[in-house]
Amino acid sequence: MSDQETPSLYEWAGGEQSFRRLIDAFYDRVEGDELLSPMFPGGVHEEHRRNVTLWWCEVFGGPPGYSEQLGGYERMLRHHIGLAISPEQRHRFASTMSLAADDAGLPSDPEFRSAFMAYVEWGTRLALQNSSPGAEVIEHAPVPHWGWGVAPPYRG
Repeated sequence: MSDQETPSLYEWAGGEQSFRRLIDAFYDRVEGDELLSPMFPGGVHEEHRRNVTLWWCEVFGGPPGYSEQLGGYERMLRHHIGLAISPEQRHRFASTMSLAADDAGLPSDPEFRSAFMAYVEWGTRLALQNSSPGAEVIEHAPVPHWGWGVAPPYRG
């Protein structure tokens, strides 16, 4: 399969509606989680869900809505600086995102889930690092564009 025939992760997952289901499923779980919910006093509002959906869509190969409408990487970074995310919260975020992918009906093939969880691990570790008090952060970077990695989708 050539690169031109390989769909983006965004396309493979089903586009914006699929990522919105993911983000809603994730934050619905977060709101009931004793370790993560304190990070969102008052719950996770519609604007936040919409903005995070734009981020995930862009990261996985969809339209650059987060960059064009909200300011890209620099804005996302500002939301994490000083949060003091704990390693336990990072791990819970990652495992909750995996469960939310199931809840949202995202593709369950190993190639997609491997790429998906690779981003979750990378992103949560970067957020952990950037949220630490006194962290030296990279202030200007592009929004990451995540791909299939080493295992493109298998089509039998």
